[in-house]
Amino acid sequence: MSNISGKRFAVLLCTEDSEYVKKKYGGYSGVFMKMLAEEGEIWEVYKVASGEFPQDDELNLYDGFVISGSCSDAHGNDKWIHDLITLLNKLQSMNKKTLGICFGHQILGRALGGKVSRSPTGWDIGVRTIIFSPSWPLALSSLQLPSHLSIIECHRDEIRELPPKAEILGWSDKTGIEMFKYGDHIMGIQGHPEYSTDILFEIIDRLIQRDFIMEAVAVEARKKASLWDPDMEAWKRLCINFLKGHSNRNGMGDEKFCKEVHDILN
Repeated sequence: MSNISGKRFAVLLCTEDSEYVKKKYGGYSGVFMKMLAEEGEIWEVYKVASGEFPQDDELNLYDGFVISGSCSDAHGNDKWIHDLITLLNKLQSMNKKTLGICFGHQILGRALGGKVSRSPTGWDIGVRTIIFSPSWPLALSSLQLPSHLSIIECHRDEIRELPPKAEILGWSDKTGIEMFKYGDHIMGIQGHPEYSTDILFEIIDRLIQRDFIMEAVAVEARKKASLWDPDMEAWKRLCINFLKGHSNRNGMGDEKFCKEVHDILN
């Protein structure tokens, strides 16, 4: 992929790839790149859950960072989690654009001084409506977005206390902090704007196999997720606009894009 724009981004991968996602999308990093990457950009992946981090002198090479979801707890004390918190504080001090998704949203909240814990209402699995804050109308109107969007959720932890100086951007009938921003360079989203329902269903199957959820919970989650589709295109515009200040893919077709992602990852 030629680097026409000169922009470079990194995915901080906080989970291991499932065989399904690896085969169909080239891994979870491929899922993010399918949503966010545009022609001419460079996207790189750091498997931070395996201890692979960018060096300090490499951070200035990147225009933005995306933090993935994870099976780990953002309130946990594994070494890589503490190393990630250290990295995120460095990115914050550098005013680097940073987008956190699910676990990424939670670990950003923790790194910035908020509190993360188990949700008192348990797992949230399926498609849920996010209501945007009325204090955020300019960004929504510029992207021609409505006051609410549907998104796939799959989490049992949440940010319980917002970091100082952070602002809530969205909430749902289950989770009080579904989205937040910190300055103009950090944004967290509790749901998964990058997920399609096939990925969610595969995760539900794995949660059952690992005894994280009961079969009855899985049945209800599949049923709810089948009732309506997440607003993936709108979330894509919102996330791209945050990271890069625009919302289009410069005309790159999905087929060509997926082929280039496959070439990069293999």
